[in-house]
Amino acid sequence: MASSGTETAEDAAAGARAAHFGLAVLALGMGGFTIGTTEFVTMGVLPQVADGVDVSIPVAGRVISAYALGVVVGAPVLAYFGARLPRRQLLLGLMAAYGLFNALSALAPNLPMLLVARFLDGLPHGGYFGVASLVAASMVAPERRGRAMALVLMGLPVANVVGVPAATWIGQNLGWRSSYWLVAGLSALTVALVLAFVPDYAGNPEATGRRELQALRRPQVWFTIVAGAVGFGGMFAMYSYVAPMATRVGDLPDSAVPVFLLTLGIGMVFGNWVAGHAVDWSLKRSLLLAPVALALTLVGAWLLLPLGYASLPAFFLIATTGSVLALGMMMRLIDAAGHAETLGAALSHGALNIGNAVGAWLGGVTIAAGYGYRSPLVVGVGLSLAGLVVFVVAFSLDRAPAAAHSDAVTS
Repeated sequence: MASSGTETAEDAAAGARAAHFGLAVLALGMGGFTIGTTEFVTMGVLPQVADGVDVSIPVAGRVISAYALGVVVGAPVLAYFGARLPRRQLLLGLMAAYGLFNALSALAPNLPMLLVARFLDGLPHGGYFGVASLVAASMVAPERRGRAMALVLMGLPVANVVGVPAATWIGQNLGWRSSYWLVAGLSALTVALVLAFVPDYAGNPEATGRRELQALRRPQVWFTIVAGAVGFGGMFAMYSYVAPMATRVGDLPDSAVPVFLLTLGIGMVFGNWVAGHAVDWSLKRSLLLAPVALALTLVGAWLLLPLGYASLPAFFLIATTGSVLALGMMMRLIDAAGHAETLGAALSHGALNIGNAVGAWLGGVTIAAGYGYRSPLVVGVGLSLAGLVVFVVAFSLDRAPAAAHSDAVTS
């Protein structure tokens, strides 16, 4: 009888979780949409930001790097201190901070203050996605955890389809500061939705910062971070300067920039679908082929960009192949981290944003050196192929039985 009572309670709890799952995922996904919008919108209004703080476009590109560096710093710090905290309260705190730092970005009177605000705004990024993914996974049966986490992460590509083009249009017509005010409003909406619909889950009582950081002693973790960061930097070398590429190389009006951003966003959504099938086919082969495909599509964009809108298919394919590389890198890093899954999930976003910072910085260096606004595409080709080299070395050195089993399953 006791066993039957226990089963009834568990069934009731499962039914309650299922009833709230859709609204909870909507709330968690809104956070991803908010983060994705502010992460990429700076690239769409970069010329306006440069004019607003009275610097050149390459110098303004440091704003993108500052945000990315905030993600890199914040991901391990929050994984270290936040694993034991109640998860809903942690999500609320992270998103409230996100809204505050976007408001500070909108109020920044000059470049130094804007750099500080964007760095602070990047700190909650990786922690939010890691905790939100764990909450979504806790609401479903074990065999559905992957799909639940994917729904939360879908906020990022949807932001690139809807949020980034819309925020770019608003920033171009109402001033670049309005883009950050918009994201501050989205952050407040996310806080309200999480408070209303996300169940309150306890943190992991067995988690310790020391246990999480033990993953950093694994060589394959570092290989994956470097390979993913360098390789994905190839995409961000392009993405960071898409606005001047479209207007100054493609000779298109400012109104074309949201079209390019929309194309990239649709490419990311499609790329997520392709990536799921690709990594199921073979994680290892996907990580080796994606950098090659990314390099080839960047070459295609370089050739077609002077033709204006005719280059849009190349930008679509860049986003698609970049998404395959990103998802493959994230899966590889989580596997390599072993029991420190929270840190692995957070570091995956940190690695992507190292690529963001490296790509934006190197692209700005080549523009400032006088090589033109197409030069970041050449930088992207080099970074993509460099990432490939690191993956080749990592796989050649990986002889651990667990890794070999993983490759056998995914090949």
